Amino acid sequence: MAYIIGGVLGLMLLALRFGAYESHMYKSLETKVVVSKGNFFKLFSTKERGLKYFNCIAIGVPIWFMIGVLIALSKDICAEKGIVGVNTGNAVMFFYLGTSFGDFMSGYLSQVFKSRKLIVQLYLFLTVISFPLYLYVTGISPELFYWICAFLGIAAGYWAVFVTIASEQFGTNIRSTVTTTVPNFVRGALVLLTFILNFFRKSLEIDLITSCLIVGILSVALAFYALSRMEETYHKELNYTEMM
Repeated sequence: MAYIIGGVLGLMLLALRFGAYESHMYKSLETKVVVSKGNFFKLFSTKERGLKYFNCIAIGVPIWFMIGVLIALSKDICAEKGIVGVNTGNAVMFFYLGTSFGDFMSGYLSQVFKSRKLIVQLYLFLTVISFPLYLYVTGISPELFYWICAFLGIAAGYWAVFVTIASEQFGTNIRSTVTTTVPNFVRGALVLLTFILNFFRKSLEIDLITSCLIVGILSVALAFYALSRMEETYHKELNYTEMM
C-alpha cells in the first residue's frame, strides 16, 4: 500500500512538472554560450563560493537531526525515560504533522517580515527549546509525548525557507544545481550525525539521551554560525550568473 501511494504521488508530481514552464532567466542563458550551466564542481572553484555552499547545507542539518536521530530513536529514548507504549510510526506521523504546519508558517512569516534569515533564526530558537524538552520530560503518557513530537516538527518546519535561501545565494547558471543538491547533502549528513552519536555512546560510554543532546547542540550551533555568515536574500535581484 505504501508503495502504491508513494508511486502514484510521484507520477502525479512528474505530470505536474511537465506542465511547468522554465524560468525566463534560465532560458535567457541559451544566448550566452560562454556561461557554464549546472556544473557542480564549479561550486568549489573559489573559496568564497565553496564556503557559501557549505553554509547552505549547515543551516539545514538540525532538521535532519530531529527526524533522523531524535524521532527515529523515539522508542529507545522513551525507554530510557521510563515512558512505555510509544510507537515510532506514530512519533513520525505527529512529527510530520507539525512539520507541515511549520513549513507553511515559515513561508508565510518570511513574506510578512520580509526576511529569510530572521525566520530561520526564529525556528532555530524553537529547536533549542524543543529538543531538550523532547529528551528530558518524563512521567508523561505516550499521547502527550506524541504532541511533543509535533512541537519538534514545528521547530523543524523551515525546510522550504532553508531551500529558498540556498537557491537565492547563487546565480542563475548554477541555482538549480544548488537547489537540488543541498537538501540531499543535508539528508546525507545523517551518516555523520549517527557516527558522532555512536562515538559518544560506544567509545565514550555516554548515555543515549546525553549523547543526543550533545549532537543536537553541535548541529544547532553550526547552523547559527552558518546563518550568520550568509546574506539576506529577500528582495535580492536574481537575474545574474556566477562567473566561473
